[in-house]
Order: sequence, then C-alpha cells, then structure tokens
Amino acid sequence: MKTHLAAAVGSAALTAGALLGAPAAGAQTAAYPTTPFDVTYGASYVRGTLTWYNRSVGVDATLRAVGCRRAWFGAYGASGNQLGAVSTSPKCDTTYKFKVPIPADAPGGAAYVIVCLDDGNANPLKCGRYNRP
Repeated sequence: MKTHLAAAVGSAALTAGALLGAPAAGAQTAAYPTTPFDVTYGASYVRGTLTWYNRSVGVDATLRAVGCRRAWFGAYGASGNQLGAVSTSPKCDTTYKFKVPIPADAPGGAAYVIVCLDDGNANPLKCGRYNRP
C-alpha cells in the first residue's frame, strides 16, 4: 500500500513541477517588425507592408496601375550596398495584389528598402525609402 501511495505522491509532485516550469498557455515568440509603405504617383500607387526578417524582407502589396506601371523593391545593407531586388512585370490599367520576398542575405538583414513606382519600361517615376524599425 505504501508503494502505491508513494508512487501517487511522487507522480503528483512531478506533474506539479512540470506545470510550474512550463511556459504560460498561449505564449508566443515576438512577431517580426513591419513597416507600412505608400508610393503614389498621380492616380497610380504601390502600397502595403514590409515585414523585416533576418535575411529577407517580405512584401505584401497592391499596385494600382493607371496606364502601364510596375513596382520595384531594393533591399540595402547598413553600408548602402544592395542586397537584393525584385520587380513586378508591367501591369496596365489594373489593380494587382502580390506577395514577394526580397533577398537580403547578410547578417542582420536589410537596413532599409527602396520602393519605386516605375513606368512600363522600368523607368522610376517616384521612389521612397523605408528604414528597418
């Protein structure tokens, strides 16, 4: 009888110890920082959110093209060197939603991103700089 009682008490102690050492329910890791962006030229725009990861930057955006436009994104390191770039294909008289990653394969990732709204031939019409928070 004593062995069953000792086993039950030992099991209860282990369970209590495990519960006390466990993280709180619903505990999550911190989210990656984000930055909203908006580059508007006339009635055309590219706007959305940049998500700053360790070795890339996520883009979740909408391009509104009046005439033919494209969106261009360049990720840069702290020293100003370009780490990676992406662009949409030309879009004409439409609204286009997209998600793309910008490579930024360097320790610490990108320090800032340049977002440009280009004409259909990839000539910049207007650009904005967005720094990592």
